[in-house]
Amino acid sequence: MAKAERITSTPESGPGSGADPGADSEPGAEGGQPVEPDPEPEQKAGRGKRRILALLLVAAVVYALDLGSKLLVVAKLEHHAPVEVIGTLLQFNVIRNRGAAFSMGEALTIFLTIIAATVILVIARIARKLYSLPWAISLGLLLGGAFGNLTDRIFRSPGVFEGAVVDFIAPAHFAVFNLADSAIVCGGILIVILSFRGLDPDGTVHKD
Repeated sequence: MAKAERITSTPESGPGSGADPGADSEPGAEGGQPVEPDPEPEQKAGRGKRRILALLLVAAVVYALDLGSKLLVVAKLEHHAPVEVIGTLLQFNVIRNRGAAFSMGEALTIFLTIIAATVILVIARIARKLYSLPWAISLGLLLGGAFGNLTDRIFRSPGVFEGAVVDFIAPAHFAVFNLADSAIVCGGILIVILSFRGLDPDGTVHKD
């Protein structure tokens, strides 16, 4: 009887028992082999770095063009008669503006300086989760324009944080402005378009 029980009994483990030798292997492993890490976080991080680079490149180009144009017109055109570019429809006429874009708010110079610095800080915060190229371009336009006018506020007369911004693009029947103002307006318009289309800075699309 004992011999029959030994023959008919089924072993719980051991060779030929059908037990999976890798059952107690590393959690999440299949067949005892380690699971490959998901490449998606690495790809997303790389894409984020490229978008930040695009933002900084756009900002650098805007800032260089704005600063260079201001230095040129101050040296060549200030205290001279306006230069006609397209007759009287578009002229270069250098003025010193202590207000905001398009000569608005001249009594609020120091507050406008604070606002420009705040915009730069907000853009830097958003850039940490930036994965959208259109957003990178629009924020780069804002950043370059804000830096351009902030440079004037800090370094030009009459004093630090109260400096007058150099404006020189003078269309007929319109306020005089500069390239930094143009970049800020274009960046703002692009952000409004992206928001209406539901595209967020992190690249996701939402629908209200």
